[in-house]
Amino acid sequence: MNAFHIFSAAPFFAKNGEKPLAMDKTDIYCTVISALRWRQKNGSITMITDKNGEELFRKIGITEIWDSLDGSLDCNIDGIDPIMFWAGAKLLALQKYPAPCVMLDTDFIVWDKLDFGDKIIAAHEEDLNPDIYPDISAFDMADFTFADGLDFTLPALNTAFLYIPDESFKQYYTSQAIAFMKSAKKGGDYLTYMVFAEQRLLPMLAKKCGIEYNVLMDKDRLFFPQKKYTHLWGAKQVMRDEKPQAQKFCEGCRKRIHLSFPDYVYLIDRIEGYCGG
Repeated sequence: MNAFHIFSAAPFFAKNGEKPLAMDKTDIYCTVISALRWRQKNGSITMITDKNGEELFRKIGITEIWDSLDGSLDCNIDGIDPIMFWAGAKLLALQKYPAPCVMLDTDFIVWDKLDFGDKIIAAHEEDLNPDIYPDISAFDMADFTFADGLDFTLPALNTAFLYIPDESFKQYYTSQAIAFMKSAKKGGDYLTYMVFAEQRLLPMLAKKCGIEYNVLMDKDRLFFPQKKYTHLWGAKQVMRDEKPQAQKFCEGCRKRIHLSFPDYVYLIDRIEGYCGG
């Protein structure tokens, strides 16, 4: 199955101006293992990024972890705030990448071979916590109209992993999500707007179109030990705050590369060199 990673530098530069673009060592190692394991078990994978992201990956020296690197992503879309919609690049990339396909976050690792069919597959469902997924009346929109017949009681779908088998539905979902992002007025709660575009529209539009979905993980067991999937998620911030945790994680990643990807052991020296050892 064809998959793709996404990396956009637009949110970084919107927040940091001319500060040099960089990537944490923990993020690099997880990205490397995510890509290599996908190729080992499930098929090809492309990195879809922008010019700055492409330069960063070439500087780190990890471009060969993907089957191809596409640096043509343009996130400078009128009306889409790159801070408010920090993950908006995922939807732009998904719109251009042909279905059937898997959109895979760089902090998500699939350890085993998956089976694909005619149903959407997402990482897991999300309960509609009103602090994160409020009623639609909370959104301040310029000219967006919600499609008729949407079931707003459906749980959201986490898209750290997303398989979409049908091109026409993919275009419908991404066009609706992008229209939502363009119409959102700046100054709102950025988390709620982003996750609505990415995670709530998906199941509602699928139901409207009569398309079923499955999930990889039970949402009530996400914090139990996992063998089939790894999602760093909130652990990334913990490792930024606690250096010993980051060191332990990186050491585990180096061991995994030696064990499972011996042909790519040389990447360790490149990553350590980029990060200063």
